[in-house]
Amino acid sequence: MFESNLLTFLTIGFLLGLRHALDVDHLAAVSTVLAERPSMRASGLVGLWWGVGHTLTLMMVGAVVLVSGFQIPEPFALLAESGVGLLLVVLGGTLALKLFRERWHLHRHVHDGEPHMHLHSHRRHEDHAHPHWARQSLRPLLIGMAHGVAGSAALMLVIVSNTSGIGQGLLYIAVFGFGSIAGMLVIGLTLSVPVIYSRVLGQRAFFAVQGAASLGSVGLGLWLLYRLVLSPDGL
Repeated sequence: MFESNLLTFLTIGFLLGLRHALDVDHLAAVSTVLAERPSMRASGLVGLWWGVGHTLTLMMVGAVVLVSGFQIPEPFALLAESGVGLLLVVLGGTLALKLFRERWHLHRHVHDGEPHMHLHSHRRHEDHAHPHWARQSLRPLLIGMAHGVAGSAALMLVIVSNTSGIGQGLLYIAVFGFGSIAGMLVIGLTLSVPVIYSRVLGQRAFFAVQGAASLGSVGLGLWLLYRLVLSPDGL
């Protein structure tokens, strides 16, 4: 009976990890990175490293909480959630700035003897050299760790109230983390489809997808900051 209950509890943990990967703030953060990497392999690595970073943070926080009995204070949880909102604004803003600086500038043309200015794009070609993926994996890893800090408080409440020991608690976190890694890996591959397909449609479509990722991340980040910090109702 005990083993059956433990198996059920771990199965639920895995499914919750899969569901956790679908949180809108996770999708927004990862989409800003995926928008710069139009390939299935790169997108899969982004999702994988996000999940690994997320799980590492949860394991470290969980070990401290389970061993010491320390409870995460509510102000810390609020601060961590606010940090995620700020992170989304920074990620979206960085992508927007990158699009403007590297791909768009004012260009002078003369038509029918009349000079005029318009936005002109110098896009990267397919054979353009890109930084090695292993080096760039650090970015989604750190983003995942930041999200892990923000989500640790709620997860620790579930673990402390439903496990009978340190070993069970860490096992639940590991299974939950494995679920989030699997979920984000699938999400990374799925979100890469419109990015890759937009390049087939043309440069304007590709720019539109990247712009949407940037605006979505900034908008969601500002909304989270308002809800968590500026709203009278707080959480």
